[in-house]
Amino acid sequence: MPAAHADPMTLPRLSTPAEARPRRATHVITAPQAYEGEGFPVRRAFAGLDVRDVDPFIHMDQMGEVEYAPGEPKGTPWHPHRGFETFTYLIDGNFLHQDSQGGGGTILDGGTQYMTAGAGVLHIETPPEALVMSGGLFHGVQLWINLPKSKKWIDPQYQDLQSEDSAMVTSADGGAILRILAGEVDGHRGPGISHTPLAITHLTLAPGAQVDIPWREDFNALAYVLAGNGAVGTEARPVRTGQNVVLKDGNVLRVSASTQQESRSRNLEMFIIGGLPLREPVIQYGPFVMSTREEIMQAFDDYQTGRFGQIPVNAIQPFHGH
Repeated sequence: MPAAHADPMTLPRLSTPAEARPRRATHVITAPQAYEGEGFPVRRAFAGLDVRDVDPFIHMDQMGEVEYAPGEPKGTPWHPHRGFETFTYLIDGNFLHQDSQGGGGTILDGGTQYMTAGAGVLHIETPPEALVMSGGLFHGVQLWINLPKSKKWIDPQYQDLQSEDSAMVTSADGGAILRILAGEVDGHRGPGISHTPLAITHLTLAPGAQVDIPWREDFNALAYVLAGNGAVGTEARPVRTGQNVVLKDGNVLRVSASTQQESRSRNLEMFIIGGLPLREPVIQYGPFVMSTREEIMQAFDDYQTGRFGQIPVNAIQPFHGH
């Protein structure tokens, strides 16, 4: 599960604030397991967290990590979205995407799909035929990012961002590699256009290492453990694979990796996100995230009457290997 393929000695360093005030870990949850789409396993990373702590984010799944046998890889069929953005980060494997607005591409290892649903879009995410036939490792994260009320009706947009597009930085001792997938951290900007101020990162931390990541004080912060063991916050709160931590009050995120790690992952791997809370009414129903119940009802009506666009004539479809 490499977050980056780079020599830390060649990367820019994170700065050290004149007065570093590490945030405290206020809440730790263990993400429950479930199944999504055609039946691929996920961990619901926000389950049990207060909506005020995750704002401007709506939903997050860790997809896998799973080793598929030939014929087993699964995805999602064509489905609608409105009122938010989907951010899909693929750590291992590859995925096909296509949408009703002409967007499309293949997400490869380390790449991201950043889709703004806005006023409404239909799309599909599915493994390619070759991967279904061969099987293999699949692992990723999907994050739903709310759009402010003023932007819920903007035109849909698709951004195909591959591994080499991300910015990478390291700690003073080279023990950490931080991949900035979107937004900005410590003056280092990730790729793509974000309609909500945010930071989305993947941290790889060597056993026994510690890092202080400068973090905007007006952003919230969530640190989800993709793999490994470590500790976070001023009180060095222990965390492990599948746990999510809320971090509050301070200008740096302090993370340390345990000296002994899991056999399947030699480092501590964390998906660390934050953003400027919107503090607006949120009504979610299935694939629609709007500001009022009336807008949710309108979304259903618009979808059923074809106002989200049409599935393309050359549409890809899930391949089931039979």
